[in-house]
Amino acid sequence: MLTHEQIWRAIDRLATTFGYSPSGLAKQAGLDSTSFNKSKRIGPDGKPRWPSTESVSRILAATGATMHDFVSLVEDLDPKNNNSTLTIPVIGFAQAGSQGFFDEEGYPKGDSWDEVRFPDYNASNEEGCYALEISGDSMEPLYRDGDILVISPKAKLRNGDRIVIKTTNGEIMAKELVRQNASRIEIRSLNPDHENRKIPANDISWIGRITWVSQ
Repeated sequence: MLTHEQIWRAIDRLATTFGYSPSGLAKQAGLDSTSFNKSKRIGPDGKPRWPSTESVSRILAATGATMHDFVSLVEDLDPKNNNSTLTIPVIGFAQAGSQGFFDEEGYPKGDSWDEVRFPDYNASNEEGCYALEISGDSMEPLYRDGDILVISPKAKLRNGDRIVIKTTNGEIMAKELVRQNASRIEIRSLNPDHENRKIPANDISWIGRITWVSQ
C-alpha cells in the first residue's frame, strides 16, 4: 500500500534527480511554484494532502521520466542495493575535456573509462549513455563534488534541460539550455558566479542531455 510519505518523497527525489528543487520542478511543469512545498502537504484540518494525478503527469512530462521511473522512486530503490542495475562507463568531469575519450557524436570511446553500477532507470537505459563524476565546486549549488551525472547523447533537447556541452577547443561544461537555433546556442550557468554563454553552433562538438543525477 502506498503511503502519503512515499509519494511526496518520490516527488522530492525526482526533483533532485533532474537538478531541481521541489518548487523548481513545479514551475518547470507549469504548476504553481508552491505546489510541492512541505506546508502544502498537510491540509488546514491536519489531514494529509495528496498530489493530484495531473500534477504527477505534468512533472513526468517536464522531466521526460516515465511512470515506471516514478514508481521506482516511490519504492525507494537504492542504487547500491538494487539488484536491477546496469553498468555504464564513467570518467571524471575534468578528464572528459581531454582528447580521445569521445567520438565525434559524443559517445564514449577508448579503454580509459572506468565503470559504475547504476539503477536500471529507463531514461539512462539507452545505448551509449555514460556518466561524468563532478569534481570541485564550480557547479554548486545544483551539482556538488562527487555527484554522478548520467548523460544521454541522443536524448531530445528542450529549453530548460540540464545539458553537458563539449566545444571544439575541448572545453566541457554543464549548463541549462535556454534556447538554440541553427546558428548558435544560448546557455545559462548553474553556478551564479559563472557567466551565461552564447556559443556559435560551429564551435560546438556535441551536446548531451543530463538524464539522471546520483547525489
